[in-house]
Amino acid sequence: MDTCLLLAAFPPELAGLGESPPLGWRLVLTGAGAIAAAATTARLLAEDKPSKVLFLGTCGAYSTALDIGYCLAVSEAIAVSIPEIRRRAYRPGIETTRWPAAWDLPLAKHSLAAPPAITTDPDDAALLGGIADVENLEVAGVFAACAAAGVPAAAALVVANRVGPDAHEEWTANHEGASRKLVDTLYSMGVFGATDH
Repeated sequence: MDTCLLLAAFPPELAGLGESPPLGWRLVLTGAGAIAAAATTARLLAEDKPSKVLFLGTCGAYSTALDIGYCLAVSEAIAVSIPEIRRRAYRPGIETTRWPAAWDLPLAKHSLAAPPAITTDPDDAALLGGIADVENLEVAGVFAACAAAGVPAAAALVVANRVGPDAHEEWTANHEGASRKLVDTLYSMGVFGATDH
């Protein structure tokens, strides 16, 4: 049987899956941030040679149109920073900054900005909201490692907060319940090959 790799940044985002992993899926934590996620994913791809990778996590929404608890699939992860947008910095033209999802999930698709740190300034959030729908730190690292290895990757996220000055407090209050909702939604849609858990 092919092994599929199921990743999350830290235990609460697996919403109990660690005690009872879906059949055929290996669960591993990447740690927080794009660099940790990329390094861990690259190591796992070399060791396990999975047939595909799925990242589960929470995200912040730039728009109030996406409610807390809204589940989504990442269409594309975009590495970006506020200094770039404000033209105070630039990236070398040869650097890859966009990675599309490589397999489909039965969720609405949204673009993701992957800044180097969590955005708290409302003006910065508005600028990033012109590029993507949601913000998450790990997905770009996972997608980059998988693209380099030729392994299909996807990400299912749930909105736990609005991006801005109150993001951490909102995330703290919502992330566990939102993560449970995401896992339940993926089971109900047959993503893990079963309808109950």
